[in-house]
Amino acid sequence: MESFFNEAEHLHSPLRALTDFLAEEARNENAGNHEKMRFVGYVLDLGFDVATIITSDPYKKAVGGVPRGSFLIMAPDNLEGMPPHFSLLRVNATAPTPLSNDVQQTYFELHKRSMPELDIWTKGELQWGALKTDVLGMFFPDQNDPDKIQFAGDVNTVVSPHRYKVYAPNKELLEIIVNGTVRLENQFSIGKLRFTENSLPFANTVPPSSEVQVSTTDFRGFRTAMFGKTRLGKSNVVKIIAQSILETTKENKSVGQLIFDINGEYANDNPQDGDKSLRSAYPDRCKVYALTQREQTPSEPLRINFYERPSSSIGILRSLLESDGQTSNYISAFYSVEMPSLETINQLPLADKDRHIRKVLYFWAILSKAGFNVNEQRLSNLRMRGRNARGFNPHFSQETRQAAYNHSGKDLADPPNNLAELRSELEVIAKFVADNDANTIVSRSSGTPIFDADDQSLLGFFSPRLRTSSGPFVLQPYRNLHSPEAGDFLGDIVALLDQGETVILDLGNAPDHIRRYFADMLSREVFRHQEEKFVTNKLGDHYVQLYFEEAHNVFPIDNQEFTGVYTRFAKEGAKFQIGMVYSTQSPSTINKELLAQTENFFVAHMSSQSEVEVLARLQVQFDGLQQDILKTRTPGYMRMMTFSHRFIIPVQVNKFEPISAESSFIHRQ
Repeated sequence: MESFFNEAEHLHSPLRALTDFLAEEARNENAGNHEKMRFVGYVLDLGFDVATIITSDPYKKAVGGVPRGSFLIMAPDNLEGMPPHFSLLRVNATAPTPLSNDVQQTYFELHKRSMPELDIWTKGELQWGALKTDVLGMFFPDQNDPDKIQFAGDVNTVVSPHRYKVYAPNKELLEIIVNGTVRLENQFSIGKLRFTENSLPFANTVPPSSEVQVSTTDFRGFRTAMFGKTRLGKSNVVKIIAQSILETTKENKSVGQLIFDINGEYANDNPQDGDKSLRSAYPDRCKVYALTQREQTPSEPLRINFYERPSSSIGILRSLLESDGQTSNYISAFYSVEMPSLETINQLPLADKDRHIRKVLYFWAILSKAGFNVNEQRLSNLRMRGRNARGFNPHFSQETRQAAYNHSGKDLADPPNNLAELRSELEVIAKFVADNDANTIVSRSSGTPIFDADDQSLLGFFSPRLRTSSGPFVLQPYRNLHSPEAGDFLGDIVALLDQGETVILDLGNAPDHIRRYFADMLSREVFRHQEEKFVTNKLGDHYVQLYFEEAHNVFPIDNQEFTGVYTRFAKEGAKFQIGMVYSTQSPSTINKELLAQTENFFVAHMSSQSEVEVLARLQVQFDGLQQDILKTRTPGYMRMMTFSHRFIIPVQVNKFEPISAESSFIHRQ
């Protein structure tokens, strides 16, 4: 009666598959149908972390082999009225048996005598062996809801080994093992369970397999790492994750994605490899911004109008000049200037505007001298004037201008009316300031110096004292980042992310420091925007997902340097609903603080022993899998662990394919 009520209580539990499985095993055993059984062996030695099992060749043949890394289940020989439950084992290595020395002696004698046949008794003795397995945890019914399943990373107790039997799971139990802990919402298939790289069936028996499910909820607002050598499928996984988010947010568009595409593979098709890009698969949901526009890919130019955004532009130039080692005193003085934005100038009182406007005009003259193209009509229409509504006149006093022109031995010219005339006037002014003590050039009305330290730095860069100094010409290599027609691409991208669109930054062929600059700039802007939404309680259910390829070229390595926006992503990203996916070949190239905050892992082949040891120390679930990671090199063959999973799942990841009109993206709501 107790057994009846116990079975009735768990009638609809997923673990009903276990009771049905054990009943089927008992029927096959009683009928002598050993070839249909999933029985593997008995427990020889049992602890909380490791179990040694004894098995025999016929059992291994019947289940299609027991390779290293495969899952086995350990169940009590008799549940004795307990709820259905089983412990999960993972095969680690072979183990010696109590008769190992005797068996080796027998093998030696047989080979020495070259005996072609074995008698039945000897053959039976030699077929037995032992396997060492890791105890990963236990599946059991939810104590609050018998129809649900729970997994614990430990076991409640261990009893004598003879009380247990070990089985290779069937398809239904594999489904519980692989997918039983995955969040139910927004599930999708990422690939198939694959225990070994070797695809040759053992004893002509194909073991059951299972579709591996993940949930997009495990990526939104979480950190996801992808490690492995190049060309082994990291980018393919990124495409599938991005695709899954696009598919599962079709209706609500609750996730905006920003992909830093350093090789152009997400924005552009690759006919040579037969690879479709994410952009071509979702042309209505993806927007490409490209440094170098390609004829076959619709895109917006990834350019900045340096003239119209002086405050941010001088910061860009600082980053680029420092990266290129341009740190001479007059150059560093130039890029250290606090340049006002046009918006800031417009908010100033009328009396304070002219001094700030002059700094902008100096900056414009520098850019013009360096050869940055300009739409002068567009500039002249910018309303940032103190005395006039527009123009290129810095409005020096008549006395100052006369003194400067006299110093240069030139006749006084009319006030500048265009950039060329502004450059001519500033050449005169710069020489006047350089040849005199700037503190003595004062305003007649206020008695204060006309040219402050920032003015002197800008004019000193515009027209250097030394003829050997390059001055503005040192900026010429960065002209490809500028467009006189560029708008506010930062604001445009953030707006697209808010709309749930996927933005791809095609940074192919760009130098590393250019890639770093755009990654830093966009990352800071996204973080600022999400933080602002958090403060004003406007986040709602909207997330932003960032993707970083070759992350070792973007993220700082040294712990002391990890203080910028990326450490804020690691520590505060979840609060501001910012998720990130980063990929690199080596875990050791990523800062430890970011690694420690990472929840999801996809690991392909790595060739360095030290790298897999770093991984094992970082995430203990990878400990014991080092040799498998070092030896397997099949593209797309990954060891995966997501926030939902409590242990590593070996999976052959699906190849990214666009979703056709005839098919649909299969996922579970």
